[in-house]
Amino acid sequence: MTLPAQRMRAQRLSHPAADVTDLFASVLALQAQDVPAARLAARARGVRSLDGPLVRTWAMRGTLHLLHEDDLWVVDLLGPTFIAAGRRRREQLGLTDELCERALPALREVLTEPVERAELVRRLADVGIVLDPKSQAPAHLLAFAANSGVLCRGLDDTYRLLRIECEPRDVVELWRRYRRAYGPATPDDFAAWSGLPKRQLEGLPEVADEPAEPTGAVRMLGHFDTYLLGYRDRAAVLSAEHAPLVQTGGGFLTPHVVVDGRVVAVWRRDGPTITVRPFGERPHLADEVADLGRFLDVDARLTWA
Repeated sequence: MTLPAQRMRAQRLSHPAADVTDLFASVLALQAQDVPAARLAARARGVRSLDGPLVRTWAMRGTLHLLHEDDLWVVDLLGPTFIAAGRRRREQLGLTDELCERALPALREVLTEPVERAELVRRLADVGIVLDPKSQAPAHLLAFAANSGVLCRGLDDTYRLLRIECEPRDVVELWRRYRRAYGPATPDDFAAWSGLPKRQLEGLPEVADEPAEPTGAVRMLGHFDTYLLGYRDRAAVLSAEHAPLVQTGGGFLTPHVVVDGRVVAVWRRDGPTITVRPFGERPHLADEVADLGRFLDVDARLTWA
């Protein structure tokens, strides 16, 4: 039994999910500020389509994630933390607390169907919430509204109203779900993944991790994949020597290859050509490249850097 094998199992990378409901029951959320990357993350976990009862909204770390509609309690739990964290920047942009509170019922009034940001800003101006469309104010106001549980953002980047009909849950429940999706992991990892301050994480209970043995699983993961983003300390699966090739700054992760949980290469795509740069011995990628090609609907060709 190895820690990388356990994490591969928890992330459904060695034991693919049957459908989106099965996947999100395990992993809880997928990073989704980049929709193609979210689709690649689902593919690597056995799911070919993101059609289903999923919601794209601001959640962990105040960033866009995909959640199952049954797990929207996460928004209620985390939202107040990110609303408080963003107050100073909102004020710098002229988004006072009073204006933000007036904006919430205004958004409920004007979001009669999914619309793009520019149209939403125009509709808000019509009801007295005037924002400079060339500034960061619209983005910060909409993030405030999302963290308040009022709206979400579709996979097509349109905004639409959100209705949360979940029983409230607490940090302990989030910790348990996190450990199911990422274990073995530490409270420090949980803090980095969730964005919650450590003062809220005292006294977390022990959680047992499911045993797992290496299966030889090989997966090609895209940028922003949750396999690495779920931890503060990634040393168990990514060597310090090769970390700069994967972690290039700003939370960006270069697409990478994992074998039995260890990151062994980075890759890039140029049309149908998949170029892989291995860190050592070349991994066996024929099946993964073929599956990636079918998923992307291209005649994928593997080359080595």
